[in-house]
Amino acid sequence: MTLDVVILAAGKGTRMYSPTPKVLHPLGGRPLLQHVVQAARRLGAEKIVVVYGHGGELVPSAFGDDHLRFVRQEPQLGTGHAVQQALPSVTSDHTLVLYGDVPLTRPETLALALHERRGLSLITAELDDPTGYGRIVRDNAGRVARVVEERDANPDEKAIREINTGIVAAPTAKLRGWLRELRTDNAQGEYYLTDIIERAVVDGTPIHTVQPANTWEILGVNSKQQLAELERIYQREQAVKLMAKGVTLADPSRLDVRGELTCERDVSIDVNCVFEGQVALAAGVNVGANCVIKDTVVEAGARILPFCHIDGAHIGSEARVGPYARLRPGTVLAAHAHVGNFVETKNAQLGESSKANHLAYLGDATIGRNVNIGAGTITCNYDGANKHQTVIEDDAFIGSDSQLVAPVTVGKGATIGAGSTIAKDAPAGELTVSRARQTTVKGWRRPVKRAKGGDS
Repeated sequence: MTLDVVILAAGKGTRMYSPTPKVLHPLGGRPLLQHVVQAARRLGAEKIVVVYGHGGELVPSAFGDDHLRFVRQEPQLGTGHAVQQALPSVTSDHTLVLYGDVPLTRPETLALALHERRGLSLITAELDDPTGYGRIVRDNAGRVARVVEERDANPDEKAIREINTGIVAAPTAKLRGWLRELRTDNAQGEYYLTDIIERAVVDGTPIHTVQPANTWEILGVNSKQQLAELERIYQREQAVKLMAKGVTLADPSRLDVRGELTCERDVSIDVNCVFEGQVALAAGVNVGANCVIKDTVVEAGARILPFCHIDGAHIGSEARVGPYARLRPGTVLAAHAHVGNFVETKNAQLGESSKANHLAYLGDATIGRNVNIGAGTITCNYDGANKHQTVIEDDAFIGSDSQLVAPVTVGKGATIGAGSTIAKDAPAGELTVSRARQTTVKGWRRPVKRAKGGDS
């Protein structure tokens, strides 16, 4: 049987106190809705239909290249009404309804709900405090009879601890029929999706319930506090997965993965590190405390010392970065290269065993093997309109406080004297110096500070 997934994402999120639609608020570096979309994809959905409303076109525009189908619900008349808007786009045999603000439901749990395709499947949960949720009402035989919403429940029904998560799966043909019969005779005057359960009971459709292994799988986001709580749950799960693969975390509670982090064996990560986008750490990599690493590959045995900011870089094996280094997009460090404290690189390639150990800016530069970059060196790559390239060939030595005015080439084995401004190519194997002549002014005296007070 084929499967389509409908994701309800039209809510305003009043308690978020933000103009951003609720489903676009980030969890683990990605919008809440994206987590739900990814779960749907892992189920092999033929089509994913997103019902949006508040926030206008912000939701579709955030997923413009994601091959989703968007349907606008206007006005918002309840969850049942939202699914009604989506059904004209649904063509598969079976339909699963998810929620864009419930981001942590595991695909494995959803797969259990889809196991029985003949009837209606519900995901329910037992909560110590079910306040705010619709309750599952069962008959004397333990079969699901109906769902009663909190506002419509009597005291006995409110005492029920089994709650409805709202996640349902059903044969599409049956779902169409049940939705046509919905009414608004309830406390909120809306079309409740949960009312399809009573319709299923009436026509004798089997109702199958599944409970998740973890309560957090069914938690939704309605406030910044709830968003923060789910963020911690999400990050804890990322830490557990990493440690299960042999990663050493100095403190699992002080790790943030805001994208995809892949690690090989014997990786070590210190506290307060943030990983964004796509990051890959090879075997034996060591990441020091308080680093932010984004869209970067780090090869085996490399060391990232504390307080580094790395974005869009490729770091070679046994290389060393930091502390306090900033590697910007286009940076490539070959094996055994060193980039030290307060060095910034951008679109720069450092060859094997080359070093820039402190206080330098290397932008739009191609640097060969065994090159030493002295403190205070700058590649002057920008003329105010265009960027230009600096080439430093193998075995060159750049003295401290040098400015290399691009476009310029420093030849193989060349030495640049400290304090030089190099605006022309420096020949291979030679010493090139560009300095003003040193002069001593004899008899010069420093100014003396005048005493306070007295006549002016």
